[in-house]
Amino acid sequence: MDAWVREHLHPDEWVAHSEVLHGGISTVARKLNIVSAEGSSRALVLRLYDDRVSRPRAERLLSDEADTLRLLGRTDIPAPELVAVDTSGARSGRPALLMTCLPGRTRLEDNGIEVRVAQLARRLVDIHRVDPGERLPVFETLSTAESAVVPTGAETRLWSAAKNLIRAPAPSYEGRMLHRDFQPGNVLFDDAQRLTGVVDWAAGCWGPADLDVAHCATNLALLHGSAWGLRFVEAYERAGGTLAAEPGARRFWLVRDVLAASEELREISTPWRELGRPELTPYVLGERLNAYLRSVVVLE
Repeated sequence: MDAWVREHLHPDEWVAHSEVLHGGISTVARKLNIVSAEGSSRALVLRLYDDRVSRPRAERLLSDEADTLRLLGRTDIPAPELVAVDTSGARSGRPALLMTCLPGRTRLEDNGIEVRVAQLARRLVDIHRVDPGERLPVFETLSTAESAVVPTGAETRLWSAAKNLIRAPAPSYEGRMLHRDFQPGNVLFDDAQRLTGVVDWAAGCWGPADLDVAHCATNLALLHGSAWGLRFVEAYERAGGTLAAEPGARRFWLVRDVLAASEELREISTPWRELGRPELTPYVLGERLNAYLRSVVVLE
């Protein structure tokens, strides 16, 4: 791995220090601090998938991410620049991707959320306006009504209604380029709360804008309280974004993402607590998810 990284540095550069970047669920990312003989410095990020992801899937995800980063390099979206990728691990020892390191950091605290939500909405509108040229892979939704996990103490009737909603066929949609994991953990801000970058493009794909909006809304509801989910939907439309015209179609995508999140509350909770939100235990997230679902589902 070290030799592969060195192949993509300038001849007079070396890795002076590396540190783990927290926040990932299925990947291990390291920040590599690079210095040169002349005294200049820069940073790169090395992304690797852990053993919970099969080798073929890791190779596909890295290949897709590399393609998406090449595409974004021709746009104004603040995404990392691709430096190198070894999808098979033939040179690096395991599937690996090397990219530039963007300024800023993840901001998960409640303070400043009003400012950040508006910027998140505007940036997501920008992403959805990107013309990818060739069609991207079509989105995947692996969760089902049956795979949803009802949180402890949640309202049984509410969750039954939600499951029934997503058993219906998916609504028709106008396709857009999606990030597919657009949420505060994958967006960077500076100390002045200005958005500086969007990272983790492994799941970039083609699908309904509602899907990206629903995913960010769910995460905001879990991080900052249920009201912030639908506030983000409103902010997205104020920023010029277009969602499904039919209320039932909008509700379908919002509910689908809530049920998908229910399967991963423990996985979501761990990196968020590492990033400074120790109070966000799986139980607390379950309570917030139930409250947010109540605001989305209209019970007859």
